[in-house]
Amino acid sequence: MKTILITGATSGIGKATAGLLAKQGNRIIICGRRSEILESVQLELSEFTEVFSLKFDVRNLEEVESAVNSLPENWKSIDVLINNAGNAHGLDPLSAGKTDDWDSMIDGNVKGLLYVSKTIILGMKERNSGHIVNISSVAARQTYANGVVYCATKKAVDVISEGMRIELTEFGIKVTNIQPGAVETDFSIVRFKGDSERAATVYAGYEPLKAEDIADSIAYCINAPRHVCISDMTIYPSAQAEPRTIYRK
Repeated sequence: MKTILITGATSGIGKATAGLLAKQGNRIIICGRRSEILESVQLELSEFTEVFSLKFDVRNLEEVESAVNSLPENWKSIDVLINNAGNAHGLDPLSAGKTDDWDSMIDGNVKGLLYVSKTIILGMKERNSGHIVNISSVAARQTYANGVVYCATKKAVDVISEGMRIELTEFGIKVTNIQPGAVETDFSIVRFKGDSERAATVYAGYEPLKAEDIADSIAYCINAPRHVCISDMTIYPSAQAEPRTIYRK
């Protein structure tokens, strides 16, 4: 049984992962920004295992440190950190991009991941064990028009994951970087600022991945034998050939 902390655990990939890992008997720390949803998810998962919730915004270092430091002693030894929290805002060319959107993506996808990781890594190094799973994207593999900043933030996640592995392997800490392709979650609704009709067109004409597919992949990685580290994993729906190419019927 592992103690697993998951950021962005109230929806999408994060919630699906929390559910699967809870059913496998792990202790789960769910993290998010909305108290009422955290309470709902905690109640749902408590049917299967012990669950603790932390409310904080990954973009705020003080909130991150305060929340993690507030964990009771019997929850402080975190075996697995899943850096899932992130966002995409807007789909505009750089010349028309909104700086608020850029800040949100850079602060959440890059700085937030760094803030949470820094706070958790200290304990992992002391214990000479641990596993960090970072959720990147196939957008890191191929930049596409109108998504330059988002692609850049996910490329940063790839680089950070590689750097973590270089720095942490000697301490017995595994690092896994996962690049999902098109996954049908609230991702596109957020990107298009609530325009559900436009978001639906992203997944029209083919079967996209589900959040549960990525949860299965994460579970496979963290349940691998001690001597095995899945360093990188790219996952496409069968209709997607590369980040920009999806065959629709």
